[in-house]
Amino acid sequence: MLYVTIYLPTETTTQDALVATYPRHRAYLDEFAKGGQIVHIGTFADGLEPRSMAVFRTAEAAEEFMANDPFVLEGLVFPEGPREWNSLDY
Repeated sequence: MLYVTIYLPTETTTQDALVATYPRHRAYLDEFAKGGQIVHIGTFADGLEPRSMAVFRTAEAAEEFMANDPFVLEGLVFPEGPREWNSLDY
């Protein structure tokens, strides 16, 4: 079983605030990813909606990531999840 999270920007989030916080978010992500608990993470390529998605190996890893992510800590995004994902491997 895998677990999915979705980040939605808050109503007051600005692009400038996201850009300013991104280096701290990325440093945190890079360090967290060393533990092997992130399967996939990123924004949607179509750019139609300003949200991102991450896939984790465990619900605990997803919760830990969200609890310490600078985007969440600074109130820039509203995290949804983790939700169990019934993925199929081929």
